[in-house]
Amino acid sequence: MSCLPCNRRVCDERGAAPAAGFRVTRVRGYHELPAEEGGTLPAQIAGQRARVQARLAFVGSVVAVMSGKGGVGKSLVAAGLAAALARAGRRVGVLDADLHAPTAARMLGAPRVALAVGPAGVAAAKAPCGVRVMSSDLLLPDEAPLRWREPEQAGFVWRGALETGMLREFLSDVEWGALDELLVDLPPGTERLSALAELVPGLAGAVVVTIPSEASYRAVRRAIEAAQGAGVRLLGIVENMAQARCPGCGAASAGFAGDAGEHLQRESGAPLLARIPFDPRLQAIDQGSTEAVAGALAPAAQALVARLER
Repeated sequence: MSCLPCNRRVCDERGAAPAAGFRVTRVRGYHELPAEEGGTLPAQIAGQRARVQARLAFVGSVVAVMSGKGGVGKSLVAAGLAAALARAGRRVGVLDADLHAPTAARMLGAPRVALAVGPAGVAAAKAPCGVRVMSSDLLLPDEAPLRWREPEQAGFVWRGALETGMLREFLSDVEWGALDELLVDLPPGTERLSALAELVPGLAGAVVVTIPSEASYRAVRRAIEAAQGAGVRLLGIVENMAQARCPGCGAASAGFAGDAGEHLQRESGAPLLARIPFDPRLQAIDQGSTEAVAGALAPAAQALVARLER
């Protein structure tokens, strides 16, 4: 049996041939490709990493907002924290790293206009609250899904590299300007956190979002363990939908059984920055109004700045 690229016996490289009937294709690295096939790729990637470092030299802290579970209001927390920080006089940006379900730009009320491209890069959109934002939502036709140019077969093999490349471009090619904080709104799971930690060696840490339920506790606990394993500092926990507040009398009652926020605080040692009630007034963020959410997260934003300055 032969290896397809080089026509050598697999046993010559592996010591023994695999079971009969199997053919093995050896995947080549960048440096093994002929120049016309991609010999410049390592230089391109190195150049882009240098641009990331140069761009982030003007950013005080890069903070990931993450959760191990979808549907917990992570983007609401990211947008609300950013708006609260901006209200307190901080220079803030939000990078929406959820490429397939982007919501940060709309929550912040960023205008859907053509992004300007200048000598310094693509100008980030500016929300009415003063937050600068970049999102795949601003690069696509309204409501259009993100589609990749990829091989017809086994496209999933390339997709992770493409998504990481797009995240790298959002960091390196966007004109963020001077910022005190750049919040990165990550999709559910931990894959993108690992990519971000590699792209930003000076990552300040992560804010973790949960809801009180047992299911959320278990999923977010795994995400916290993954973050700690990657050496990412935990800046704090935000428990969303902690209570349900009556729009009439304002009385609060338990919305979910459980106290995931307190459990995660005890286990991780990270502070519980906020417990946000389920309040109908917070739904205004769906129309780009950040006032109510910024007010609810103002104490959390203040605590976050204090943690970053330690």
